[in-house]
Amino acid sequence: MPERIDLHTHSLASDGTLAPAALIRLALERQVELLALTDHDTTAGLAEARAAAAGTPLRFLDGIELTAGWRGREIHVVGLQLDPDDAGLQQHVAGVHAQRHARVQAMAEKLTQKGLPGASLAATALAAGGSPTRQHLARALVAGGHAIDNEAAFARWLGRKGAAYVPAAWPALEAAVERIVAAGGHAVLAHPHRYQCSAGQLRELCAAFKAAGGTAIEVSLAGMGQGDTTRCAALARRFDLAASVGSDFHEPGLPWRPLGRAAKLPDGLRPLSAAL
Repeated sequence: MPERIDLHTHSLASDGTLAPAALIRLALERQVELLALTDHDTTAGLAEARAAAAGTPLRFLDGIELTAGWRGREIHVVGLQLDPDDAGLQQHVAGVHAQRHARVQAMAEKLTQKGLPGASLAATALAAGGSPTRQHLARALVAGGHAIDNEAAFARWLGRKGAAYVPAAWPALEAAVERIVAAGGHAVLAHPHRYQCSAGQLRELCAAFKAAGGTAIEVSLAGMGQGDTTRCAALARRFDLAASVGSDFHEPGLPWRPLGRAAKLPDGLRPLSAAL
């Protein structure tokens, strides 16, 4: 098992701040040995990242992070070692991409109703290219002086209780897992500790994920406390899921999401990296 593994990262192709090639350069600086780029609902950055990693000590994996819905909750599923050109996968992400654009516009309309320049904020958010997220709109709010930072932008405007929040009807969890598996990839339940649900509901989520064809769960992720890791490890054992590790890296300078975070998995787990 490589010493430094990161199977969950983001670039400018979605809501990260580094170009894919710059992400690879940073990973090399940090001596990461195995890295996957898993942008939100897009494979647009993979070719650039793959080319940047060619001929280096870094082993690169094509990946994605699909947004899905389960019982009214937003769930994320990481896909690893998949075929980015798979027709079914590309059709799936095209639909989600259109939905993301529409959601940004709908939130911008709400911002306009609250007296903010919604149209220009949406234009700024969408000008970033790639797969638009609420992070893009949050950054536009900060850049325009309407929020002191991204956290404040979410708290007042874009979060679930924010004045401009618009819910999304994401594809079903089963559909997201199916697309990843059909593209030859491994489906990983991302950051299970972040979902606002009871322990029983989390077990039901894992059962549904496993039944749909999921193969792994993130057990060691930057920002996880020891209690989170212990609970996720228990879920991995209970549902016979492999254990994945990563940082959920978005930008340099965030100490709680360092790229290539090295962490030892709890005993008794199957590391997903062994199957990659």
